Amino acid sequence: MGGTMSVVPYPDWIRPPAGGYTAEDLDRLQGLPPHTELLDGRLVFVSPQTKFRLRTKRLLERALEQAVPDGWEVWPGMTVTIDRRNRPEPDLLVVNASSDTGYLQTTFDAEHVLLAVEVVSEESRDRDREVKPRKYARAGIPHFWRVECDEGRPIVHTFEIDPATGLYGPTGIHHKQLRLNRPFPVDIDLT
Repeated sequence: MGGTMSVVPYPDWIRPPAGGYTAEDLDRLQGLPPHTELLDGRLVFVSPQTKFRLRTKRLLERALEQAVPDGWEVWPGMTVTIDRRNRPEPDLLVVNASSDTGYLQTTFDAEHVLLAVEVVSEESRDRDREVKPRKYARAGIPHFWRVECDEGRPIVHTFEIDPATGLYGPTGIHHKQLRLNRPFPVDIDLT
């Protein structure tokens, strides 16, 4: 049995700095798992994707790409910088096309985001239902969609910022058809 065992050291990012990580750190830390988010200065790792989440994201992305008006773009898998300590990664974003900073861009500033979409999973339920919507509203993102799973079918809960409170107010729950005029006309068969 005379072999030697090599010990792989933990990555440096396993121990957060005093005060937590910053939005800029996500681009500098080496070896982070794909789709790592930053919430309140803490790194959040995403669990494996389910077929429901992947199918739903693909359905919504394709439909939004067809519906989005000129001057706007749909992006999956990009983070949104809310502030120094928060850089979540919604499942889909609709952003102002003028916010493009080039092919190395990894994030969009919240001021350029029109719509953030979260597809809820078991692992992300509290973040997608409570934490992220508060942060998106506080950052001034006008529209938010939360997508839940009902026996394999998506149910889309739509929200818009209430100017009186600065919080999201519900604008609808869509089971079979997502038909909206705001933030732009969209008609998506959810079945």
